[in-house]
Amino acid sequence: MPSPRAKAAAVIHRVLQGESLNQLLPHSFESLELGQRALCQELVYGTLREWPLYQATCQKFLRKALRRKDHDLLSLICVGLYELDNLRTPPHATISEAVNGARDLKKSWAAGMVNAVLRSYQREQAGLRETLTPAAQSALPDWLFEILTTEYGECFEQIAEAARGRPPLFLRVNQRHLSRAQYLQLLNEAGIAAAPAPLSPEAVLIEKPVDVSLLPGFDKGWVSVQDVSAQLVAGLLAAKPGERVLDACAAPGGKACHILEQQPALAELTAMDISEQRLQRVRENSERLGLAMTTVTADASKLQESIRGKQFDAILADVPCSATGVIRRNPDVKILRQLGDIASFGAQQLAILKGLWPALKPGGRLLYVTCSLLKAENDSIIAAFTNDKESIIHPLSLGQGRPTQFGWQTLPHPSGGDGLFFSLLEKPG
Repeated sequence: MPSPRAKAAAVIHRVLQGESLNQLLPHSFESLELGQRALCQELVYGTLREWPLYQATCQKFLRKALRRKDHDLLSLICVGLYELDNLRTPPHATISEAVNGARDLKKSWAAGMVNAVLRSYQREQAGLRETLTPAAQSALPDWLFEILTTEYGECFEQIAEAARGRPPLFLRVNQRHLSRAQYLQLLNEAGIAAAPAPLSPEAVLIEKPVDVSLLPGFDKGWVSVQDVSAQLVAGLLAAKPGERVLDACAAPGGKACHILEQQPALAELTAMDISEQRLQRVRENSERLGLAMTTVTADASKLQESIRGKQFDAILADVPCSATGVIRRNPDVKILRQLGDIASFGAQQLAILKGLWPALKPGGRLLYVTCSLLKAENDSIIAAFTNDKESIIHPLSLGQGRPTQFGWQTLPHPSGGDGLFFSLLEKPG
């Protein structure tokens, strides 16, 4: 049976080869004993959040670059660096386990090299980070560092710190069942430390993350896991009784369910996604919460007449993006995402907006949302769209973040919400 360090290195190696964590997890941990899975996940996520830093650190100690086929060893060394810096494992045990990990990877010839790099780091780490590039010190790829420092200036440090930390656990209380104050009391009785979170009246911050099975009433639909910034969506869309609402990129369904929780008197809520497999997650979430919605598999950029003809009062377009505002939840972004991807996302985002616009009735509103921090996916897309389609942009003012030319940007915070962009458009009547 492989050690959790070797398994973590193998998973990261596959990310380096182009696979995403969403594809790899949780099946990658099935070969491990139950007690080792949490450690392995911590090593994978923690190492990826710091990847640009530890990759640059390795290069300081390796005599020559490792061949591509040996990048599992690079991953193993970086896992060891993360464990030395962040976990309570005694240093000698961390190094010993990393050396054993080389053998687990069937590369016993590299055991001495792994040992030498980690011991050299132990001896020489004081002042080492100052010799690295500013991007590596911030644990960001060069291209993203350049954009974020240019676009965010004095806010950059907060963004970079959030991108390398564990995300807080926020809950959304279903107020169709009970109030936030009542749910906080239930958490207190269950011995789970929690506090009301700002921005959303339904939001609760769990001080120490726990398994959802331990949350009171989770199986009864009393509460859902949802980032506090994402909880702003339903209030911004402000669905009214009798309206028809389309969530155009709905999976996994958190925002669609929140809209129905806030406004159960809709004429219809249609949850749409291009992936039938992902749409199943929407159905599972709505069933747990006891919410009725229509689900349909379709491409938002190429809507069929049967959907366009419904003429919705409100449309939510939470579009695919670079995920640069939620890196701490998707740390493989630091490896997988490249500068050239941003233009591709932009073309897709603009196509979705143009594809959805005919389905919005005159006087209706469309809320454009990304989990990106990049102007190229946010204001620039709205600017390109409004140059082509007549629309009214509603000014937004939220409790956290800052205004942009065409909307509002929340900023990721180490102990707060994620980085999301919102723009509210109205179709002239």
